[in-house]
Parts: sequence; C-alpha cells; structure tokens
Amino acid sequence: MDSNLLKIFVAVANNKSISLAAQELGFAQSNVTSRIKQLEKNLGHNLFHRIPKGVKLTFEGEKLYPHALEIIKKIENTILEMKSLEEQTILRIGSTESNAATRISPFLLKLHKKFPNMQLELVTGTTKDITNQLHDYKLDIAFISDKPKSSELLILNEFKEKIVLLEPKSEKIPNVILTFKKGCTYNEYLHNHYSDKGICSHRNFEFGSLETILSCVEAGMGRTLLPFNVVKKLGFTDKVKVSEVKELENIPTTLVCRKDCIPKISSYLKKFKI
Repeated sequence: MDSNLLKIFVAVANNKSISLAAQELGFAQSNVTSRIKQLEKNLGHNLFHRIPKGVKLTFEGEKLYPHALEIIKKIENTILEMKSLEEQTILRIGSTESNAATRISPFLLKLHKKFPNMQLELVTGTTKDITNQLHDYKLDIAFISDKPKSSELLILNEFKEKIVLLEPKSEKIPNVILTFKKGCTYNEYLHNHYSDKGICSHRNFEFGSLETILSCVEAGMGRTLLPFNVVKKLGFTDKVKVSEVKELENIPTTLVCRKDCIPKISSYLKKFKI
C-alpha cells in the first residue's frame, strides 16, 4: 500500500474536509479526491461519508485511522534510522500551562545548549489535550500532570510538585471552582476531593490563563488548585489564601512519551534535572 495515500487519508480525517486537507498538503482538491477514491478502491471500503460541511469517517474509516497513523510514523522512523542520524533532528514538545509557566524555559534552553542542531517545537494545553496529541503521534514528548493512565505511555522523568488549594482571603467564598479549560487534571482532582466530602454543588468557571485564574481567586470569585511554584512565579503568594491539602499533595508532573516512539535523546531526558 502506498503510504502517501495514507498520509492524505489522515489529513482529510483530521481536517474533516477534503478542501482543507488539500490546502494543508499543498495539493489540488481534485488530486486529494482522486487519491481518496484510489485508497477506497484498494481497500474495498468507503472511508468517508460526504456531508454538507465536509466529510466524516465511516465505520471502516475509523478502523483504518489508528493503523494509518502507526504505519506513517513507523515509515518516518525507518527513514530517519536509515539515514543514520546521530541525534534527534526535531523534538515536538507538549506541556501543561502550569509546567510551561515554571519549568519549560530552562528546559528548552538546556536542550538547545546540549543539542544546538535540534529543532524544538512547543505546544501547550491541558493534560487531556496534550495526552491526546501524544497518542496521535503529533508530539514526541509531553509534560503532563500526574502519572499517565494509558499503558501506551512511558514515563521518562518525574518532577515533584507542591500542590496547594488557593482561596480568597475574604471569609465568604462562593462554591465556584476556577480552572484552566476542560481537561485540566487539577480541576478533576479538586472536584473529586469535594465530592468525596459530600459537596457536589460547585460551579465551574474556565479561563485561558493561569494569571487570570489567580486574579479571580484574589477577587473573591472562587477557589482553585495549582502547584505552589506557579503561585510564587506569578507573584500571588501574599494575595490569596494558600492551604495544603494532604489528599492532593502528591500529584507530580511527569515527562512522558509513547512506548512505541521513544525519542533518540531519551537517555538525556531521563537524567534531566531542573
């Protein structure tokens, strides 16, 4: 099977559109359409439903998708190995926002100093977002909150965090949890913590930056859970009430990768200290 057909298939699946996939690949739309038809003919199955706003994977297309990703990645890795590259030429890094606020700058600087010819790329988001991208081979490594739940992921390094509960200094605190978007591990842990105590009436407000979350806590809008080094880094240690919660104090930040796609510099990453 032509791996280029699989690359086009994955691009269409990711974009949910033939025209958008064509733009991403730099191909004519008619070329992408004909390649998809060729792949469907080779496999004997329709891979996409044509819908008004684009395309949607069929049952057979959904079955093919993870295999296509795996095949493409294996071919890319094989090409790199056959070229006898001595070091990683590109490293795609994912990071939670809390880790990016405190740890990512020295990490990137030390990597660049150690491997000056290696191209670095960085994506930030929630643990859920970053983990999904790692599963889809869109990232090589990722800093996530807590240890990974997936058996497909390998822990390369682990960093201890002092996790603290942050509340307004005012006496009256609304039952509101402030969090960084859906998929934030700390939000999940805090909700579960209150649920275990029989408190399930918390509302949830989501924000796009850690500084905004801390400012809202200071303004008396609710409470949140974050690593203490983030609070200190952003200058809020004296502006909010900081409390330790024994049940929530052991949530490390872990540096992980796929077990079937371990980066060439893994030995360096395992010994890395910040």
